[in-house]
Amino acid sequence: MTPGGAGVAQRHDQPTGGPVGRTGIGYEPGGAPGARSAVVDGPYGGNDGMYGPDDAPYAPMTASRSGDDGTDRGAAPDIGADLASHMADEVLADYLHQQSADFLRSLRLHRESGSDAEGAGEAARQLRRAARRISATLHTFRPLTEEAWADQLRSELGWLSGTLAREQACAARRERLMAALQRLTGRGPERGDRGDRTGRGERGKRGDRTTTGSSTGPATPSAPSTDPDPDGALSAGAARAGALLDRQLTLARTRAHSAALQALGSSRFHAVADSVAVLASEAPLARTAAELPADEALPPLVEQAHRRLTEAVAALPLSRAGYPYNAAALAADQRQDAPWHQVRMLVRLSRYARELIAPEAGDLLLAEAGRALEWHRDAAEAAAAAAAAARTPRIAPATAYALGVLHADQRHEVEAARFAFGRVWLPRTPDRKG
Repeated sequence: MTPGGAGVAQRHDQPTGGPVGRTGIGYEPGGAPGARSAVVDGPYGGNDGMYGPDDAPYAPMTASRSGDDGTDRGAAPDIGADLASHMADEVLADYLHQQSADFLRSLRLHRESGSDAEGAGEAARQLRRAARRISATLHTFRPLTEEAWADQLRSELGWLSGTLAREQACAARRERLMAALQRLTGRGPERGDRGDRTGRGERGKRGDRTTTGSSTGPATPSAPSTDPDPDGALSAGAARAGALLDRQLTLARTRAHSAALQALGSSRFHAVADSVAVLASEAPLARTAAELPADEALPPLVEQAHRRLTEAVAALPLSRAGYPYNAAALAADQRQDAPWHQVRMLVRLSRYARELIAPEAGDLLLAEAGRALEWHRDAAEAAAAAAAAARTPRIAPATAYALGVLHADQRHEVEAARFAFGRVWLPRTPDRKG
């Protein structure tokens, strides 16, 4: 057993520890213990971060519960009679048992997938889905758990989920950047190989290029030989830029795949699996959880998670992001992206917390906000990959130019995602204050 792994599986008779109360939030890079340490999707979540077929809502073992309809995100969901008739430890244990069982089931499917890459990928996504919910629940409802044991399990789930996420993230980023290059150069199927013809015109005579430009797509204007040809330069460098990105991201994906296989065979992973197996039968809850009614103990913690979200959103420059084409997101600065990433994690925390006390009443507005922030994260990471490729030594000027255009395109996507988030969030502000 590795340090940090062997100690996780031993849960009994541990004194409760850790800081009193709940962790706060921060906006500096790396200073987000209130969110990133709680939702264990690692640095990349991909499209399976919050939504998709692998993110079905939690199905309770008890009768249906009434809950929030998503019309007012400033208040906790309505509490149904079924929740009011249970103690806090019963509701928490029910949820944790279900998610732990899903984790173990996904692990079995992953082992049985063998050489089926698609089946293994789906099982890994299901495993990460369960891990995120376990981790988020242990974070949001930390005062009702055995804090020392829960904190260490959450940390180990974060390591596991982050390791499994990287391979899928590299594949998704490669697909995104290749599609963007095709769109920017007009090489999509709807426009044929216009980029190739334009490239031949650049290498051939000026007259040939003018004739080619008039045959299909927007005409390339005739100009003196001293004028630059942006379309030709972009098309000439796009192929090499795509090859460079493909080589770098494929290498990163191969390394991530090897790291995932190594992690799944390590003693540290087996310790995590042992801990989740314990959680599937006996949740590490504090004694106070058995003494408090669920409708008194759980909603205040759910509301606190949502209050952290609203405070983090209030710190965002939504007034500027609400104007289209404001150019605020074009600068590649991780410090300006970090608060938006923080809000994405807090949206997920709030969503999972509401899911526990009102599983049949998902917050549609939080879901829409989360989708916009997932878009924001994907575009920001893709822009960073294009910028990193452009720093490769001794690349041709046309390749560097194509990568610069691609980087700017993805930063425009970041700006559009911020605008979309503001359109979702701001109309509900008066309701929260009312």
